[in-house]
Amino acid sequence: MSLLEEIVAVGLLGLATTCSALAGAAIGLYLPISKRLLAAILAFSAGALISALAIELAFEGAVTMHLHGYGATGAWAFVGGGFAIGAGSYYSAALFLEWRGAAVRYQTRFREYANDRKRRECKSLIALLAKNPLLRHLPAEEIERILPCVNERHLEPDDVLFRAGDPGDALYIVARGKVRVLAGDASHGERLLAELGEGQALGEMALLSGGIRTATVRAAEPTDLLRIDKADFSSLIDADPRMAEAVDRLSHDRAVSNLSAGGTDAATWAKIANSSLDHLSRQDANRFLAEAGRGAGLAIVLGNVLDTIPGCLVIGAKFDGVQNLALTLMIGIFLGGIPEAAASATMLRKAGFTQRAVFGLWSTVLVAGVVAAIAGKLMIASSDSPIAIFSQAVAGGAVLALVAHAMIPESIEAGGSVVVLPIVGGFLFALYLALTEALV
Repeated sequence: MSLLEEIVAVGLLGLATTCSALAGAAIGLYLPISKRLLAAILAFSAGALISALAIELAFEGAVTMHLHGYGATGAWAFVGGGFAIGAGSYYSAALFLEWRGAAVRYQTRFREYANDRKRRECKSLIALLAKNPLLRHLPAEEIERILPCVNERHLEPDDVLFRAGDPGDALYIVARGKVRVLAGDASHGERLLAELGEGQALGEMALLSGGIRTATVRAAEPTDLLRIDKADFSSLIDADPRMAEAVDRLSHDRAVSNLSAGGTDAATWAKIANSSLDHLSRQDANRFLAEAGRGAGLAIVLGNVLDTIPGCLVIGAKFDGVQNLALTLMIGIFLGGIPEAAASATMLRKAGFTQRAVFGLWSTVLVAGVVAAIAGKLMIASSDSPIAIFSQAVAGGAVLALVAHAMIPESIEAGGSVVVLPIVGGFLFALYLALTEALV
């Protein structure tokens, strides 16, 4: 077989291996196939890939290095180093792309992305809330119920927040800027009582007992405030017995004394509050999904390419005629492409992508598969070369990281813990193929 014929053949192998992606996208868009069935297929392919990587790449590569004079430890370190570099490189690139929108391809990756987004967004807000002694007397574990009550308000210099005699209907915390607390009125002259800056609060008792304001508050400079309305706070207390009990304690003289002394440590309260942000509401999920999908086309394309290239590089590198195919690896990638693309297509539609855009994004996988397979044949096809062995190990590490990072979590998400069985089944199937090839 001439070089040109080999290039054409290996390109077709890359195409055949990755064409399942378009079939999977069509399933995700048009066919209501059971999620558990798709999860089982994905789990089976993950098991097959693990077996192929262990036998066809890691073990055979180590044996080849032993023939080059390496001992068992040296061969392991050589191949293992390649796997480690490949896995680390894939993981770093995957996280980079996911934070730019590629996370919408997978349910589990998007959930982790959205939860991380929520924690980052709330971190500064919680730090400000933690500075307020009254709020620190409330259960930090219930912070998720408090956050929706927090609104923002902006004041320009000399804007009045409220005047003496106004109803005490909200607590305010200074987020940025400075306000002046004043006695008297403009007609008879105002007297400065205090200046409050970032993290300081005014009107705490308005949340407990209402009443009227005893002073006027005016902005000293451009100021951003956090506001918690008494009405919202009261509704929250009515719906939560734990918080109601905490507020009742604050109504007693001893609790008020503790309040003035500072109460719970701010850093501890904020740490507990941040660690309690585990729930992702439907509203938050939809918002993050829309924001992540907006303008994320390039990141999604690069994410698909990143998932495709390593495996197809190995397929091309190992091609030495039709009698010597990386069959187990090809089967694993082909089968895995169906449920991966199906789940991704569903997520992309939720993120606002049209059907044409979904097919366009997943068609890049076919192009990447063909190019990567040809590149593997031309650049690292010499299976006995230490450079080729190391390059294949790097690619294998990237594939293994893909299995652990996306394939197995996605299959468990959709199918539950029972998917461990098809994972083992895929591993045993790949082992059987390897043994029939080696022992015949």
